[in-house]
Amino acid sequence: MTALRELLGGDRQVGVLLHLTALPGGTMGSAAYQWSELLARHRVGVWQVLPLAPTDGTGSPYSSPSSFALNPALADPDDPLPAWSPGSFRAYQQWCRRESLWLQDHCRFTVLRRRFDQSPWWEWPQAMARRQPAAMRALDREAAAELRQEAQRQWWLQQQWLRLRAHANGLGVQLLGDLPFYGAHDSADVWSRPGLFSLRRDGSLEHQSGVPPDYFSATGQLWSTPVYRWRRHRLNGYRWWLKRLERQLELFDLLRIDHFRALAGYWSVPGGDDTAMNGRWLPSPGRAILQALKRRCGGRLPLVAEDLGVITPDVEQLRDGLQLPGMKVLQFAFDGNADNPYLPHNFNGTSWVAYTGTHDNATAIGWWNAQPQSSREQMEAVLGHPVQAPGWELLRLALASTADLAVVPLQDLMSLDDAARFNTPGTSSGNWCWRLHDSIDSLEGHLAGLQQLSATYHRGSASAG
Repeated sequence: MTALRELLGGDRQVGVLLHLTALPGGTMGSAAYQWSELLARHRVGVWQVLPLAPTDGTGSPYSSPSSFALNPALADPDDPLPAWSPGSFRAYQQWCRRESLWLQDHCRFTVLRRRFDQSPWWEWPQAMARRQPAAMRALDREAAAELRQEAQRQWWLQQQWLRLRAHANGLGVQLLGDLPFYGAHDSADVWSRPGLFSLRRDGSLEHQSGVPPDYFSATGQLWSTPVYRWRRHRLNGYRWWLKRLERQLELFDLLRIDHFRALAGYWSVPGGDDTAMNGRWLPSPGRAILQALKRRCGGRLPLVAEDLGVITPDVEQLRDGLQLPGMKVLQFAFDGNADNPYLPHNFNGTSWVAYTGTHDNATAIGWWNAQPQSSREQMEAVLGHPVQAPGWELLRLALASTADLAVVPLQDLMSLDDAARFNTPGTSSGNWCWRLHDSIDSLEGHLAGLQQLSATYHRGSASAG
């Protein structure tokens, strides 16, 4: 049995991708509980969400002002922070001490951002931008009430989330989260620990992240986030990275590592460049970090490697050496090549998460409508019949595959077109805003269909429901 199958309770499993913000109300409130109950009734064992971090100005949770904090917009408005009891206040104080690596600086950063009209930290007055000790002491005195409010808000957000997770787990539904590899330049992480990131003295980027030119982009992709100064991380035993991973594993049962390939090697581009063409590959200490995490996790890693794109042998060795599952996105399968690794009959083994599409893809109908005739014919040849409902046909292929876990975005279950697309990479507007306007009960038929099809391929949680 693979490590992933063990994490899934021994079953071939099915999951649904739906971020919290797409639920009615967009919070950890009643709709989230109803959704987890609906999944359980139909023996769906995994609910996948996107990062729970605060979003950037475009609404993206992948470019967050904090690698550790939770997004206050996700708070259940019907569950405000109650009056303190001696027990709850002690629990809060203990939590503050346990989260001291990031909590105080996150609160300071949030307060200062408001004071300076959301301007980036390197444009703040020098005393604040460089965190001069006297300026920090003065801030702690003058803004004590604001800082305390921010800390209490984070504590209560975590309590709300952990209650939701416990509710889902009690029904047999596991939560799969997502962790971006890089932190935003304008973030509490970079402001509070600039030595861990590739910055110049004035706070500008010395080296930035991205990926090199390829078939999809002649100039590569430039992400404008600082790469890590791995030597500095190594000197303190990768403390910051390990705490970041451990915090996410407190929140989720399973965790997807976005841009996993950068744990083997990363593309480093000069900070002043406006394309990714002049970058170079540099090694990452991913093996040391993940082995240390594995020891802390009792010998197993509840992680999924986002290993899409052109993957080199060093990435495969890192993934397979640690027995981590990779990803297969079926929208990438039908390019006319019989040896395409995303074709289900080419999956090597079972340690995979098969997706019809992800949050970065078109919906299945949007994808199908954009496909050339040759791709349509190839998919129909694989299926053995004409395509009537693209999302459900891709889902059938995912469920029938050897992958231990098959995941479908809710939009594909609902047969929605690209008006329901969640994100289009490389664009900065119109993303992250799709919402489910109907009630959770209105989804009953879609989930019943998923349960029936999953059972055909012997998938589904025996404990859910």
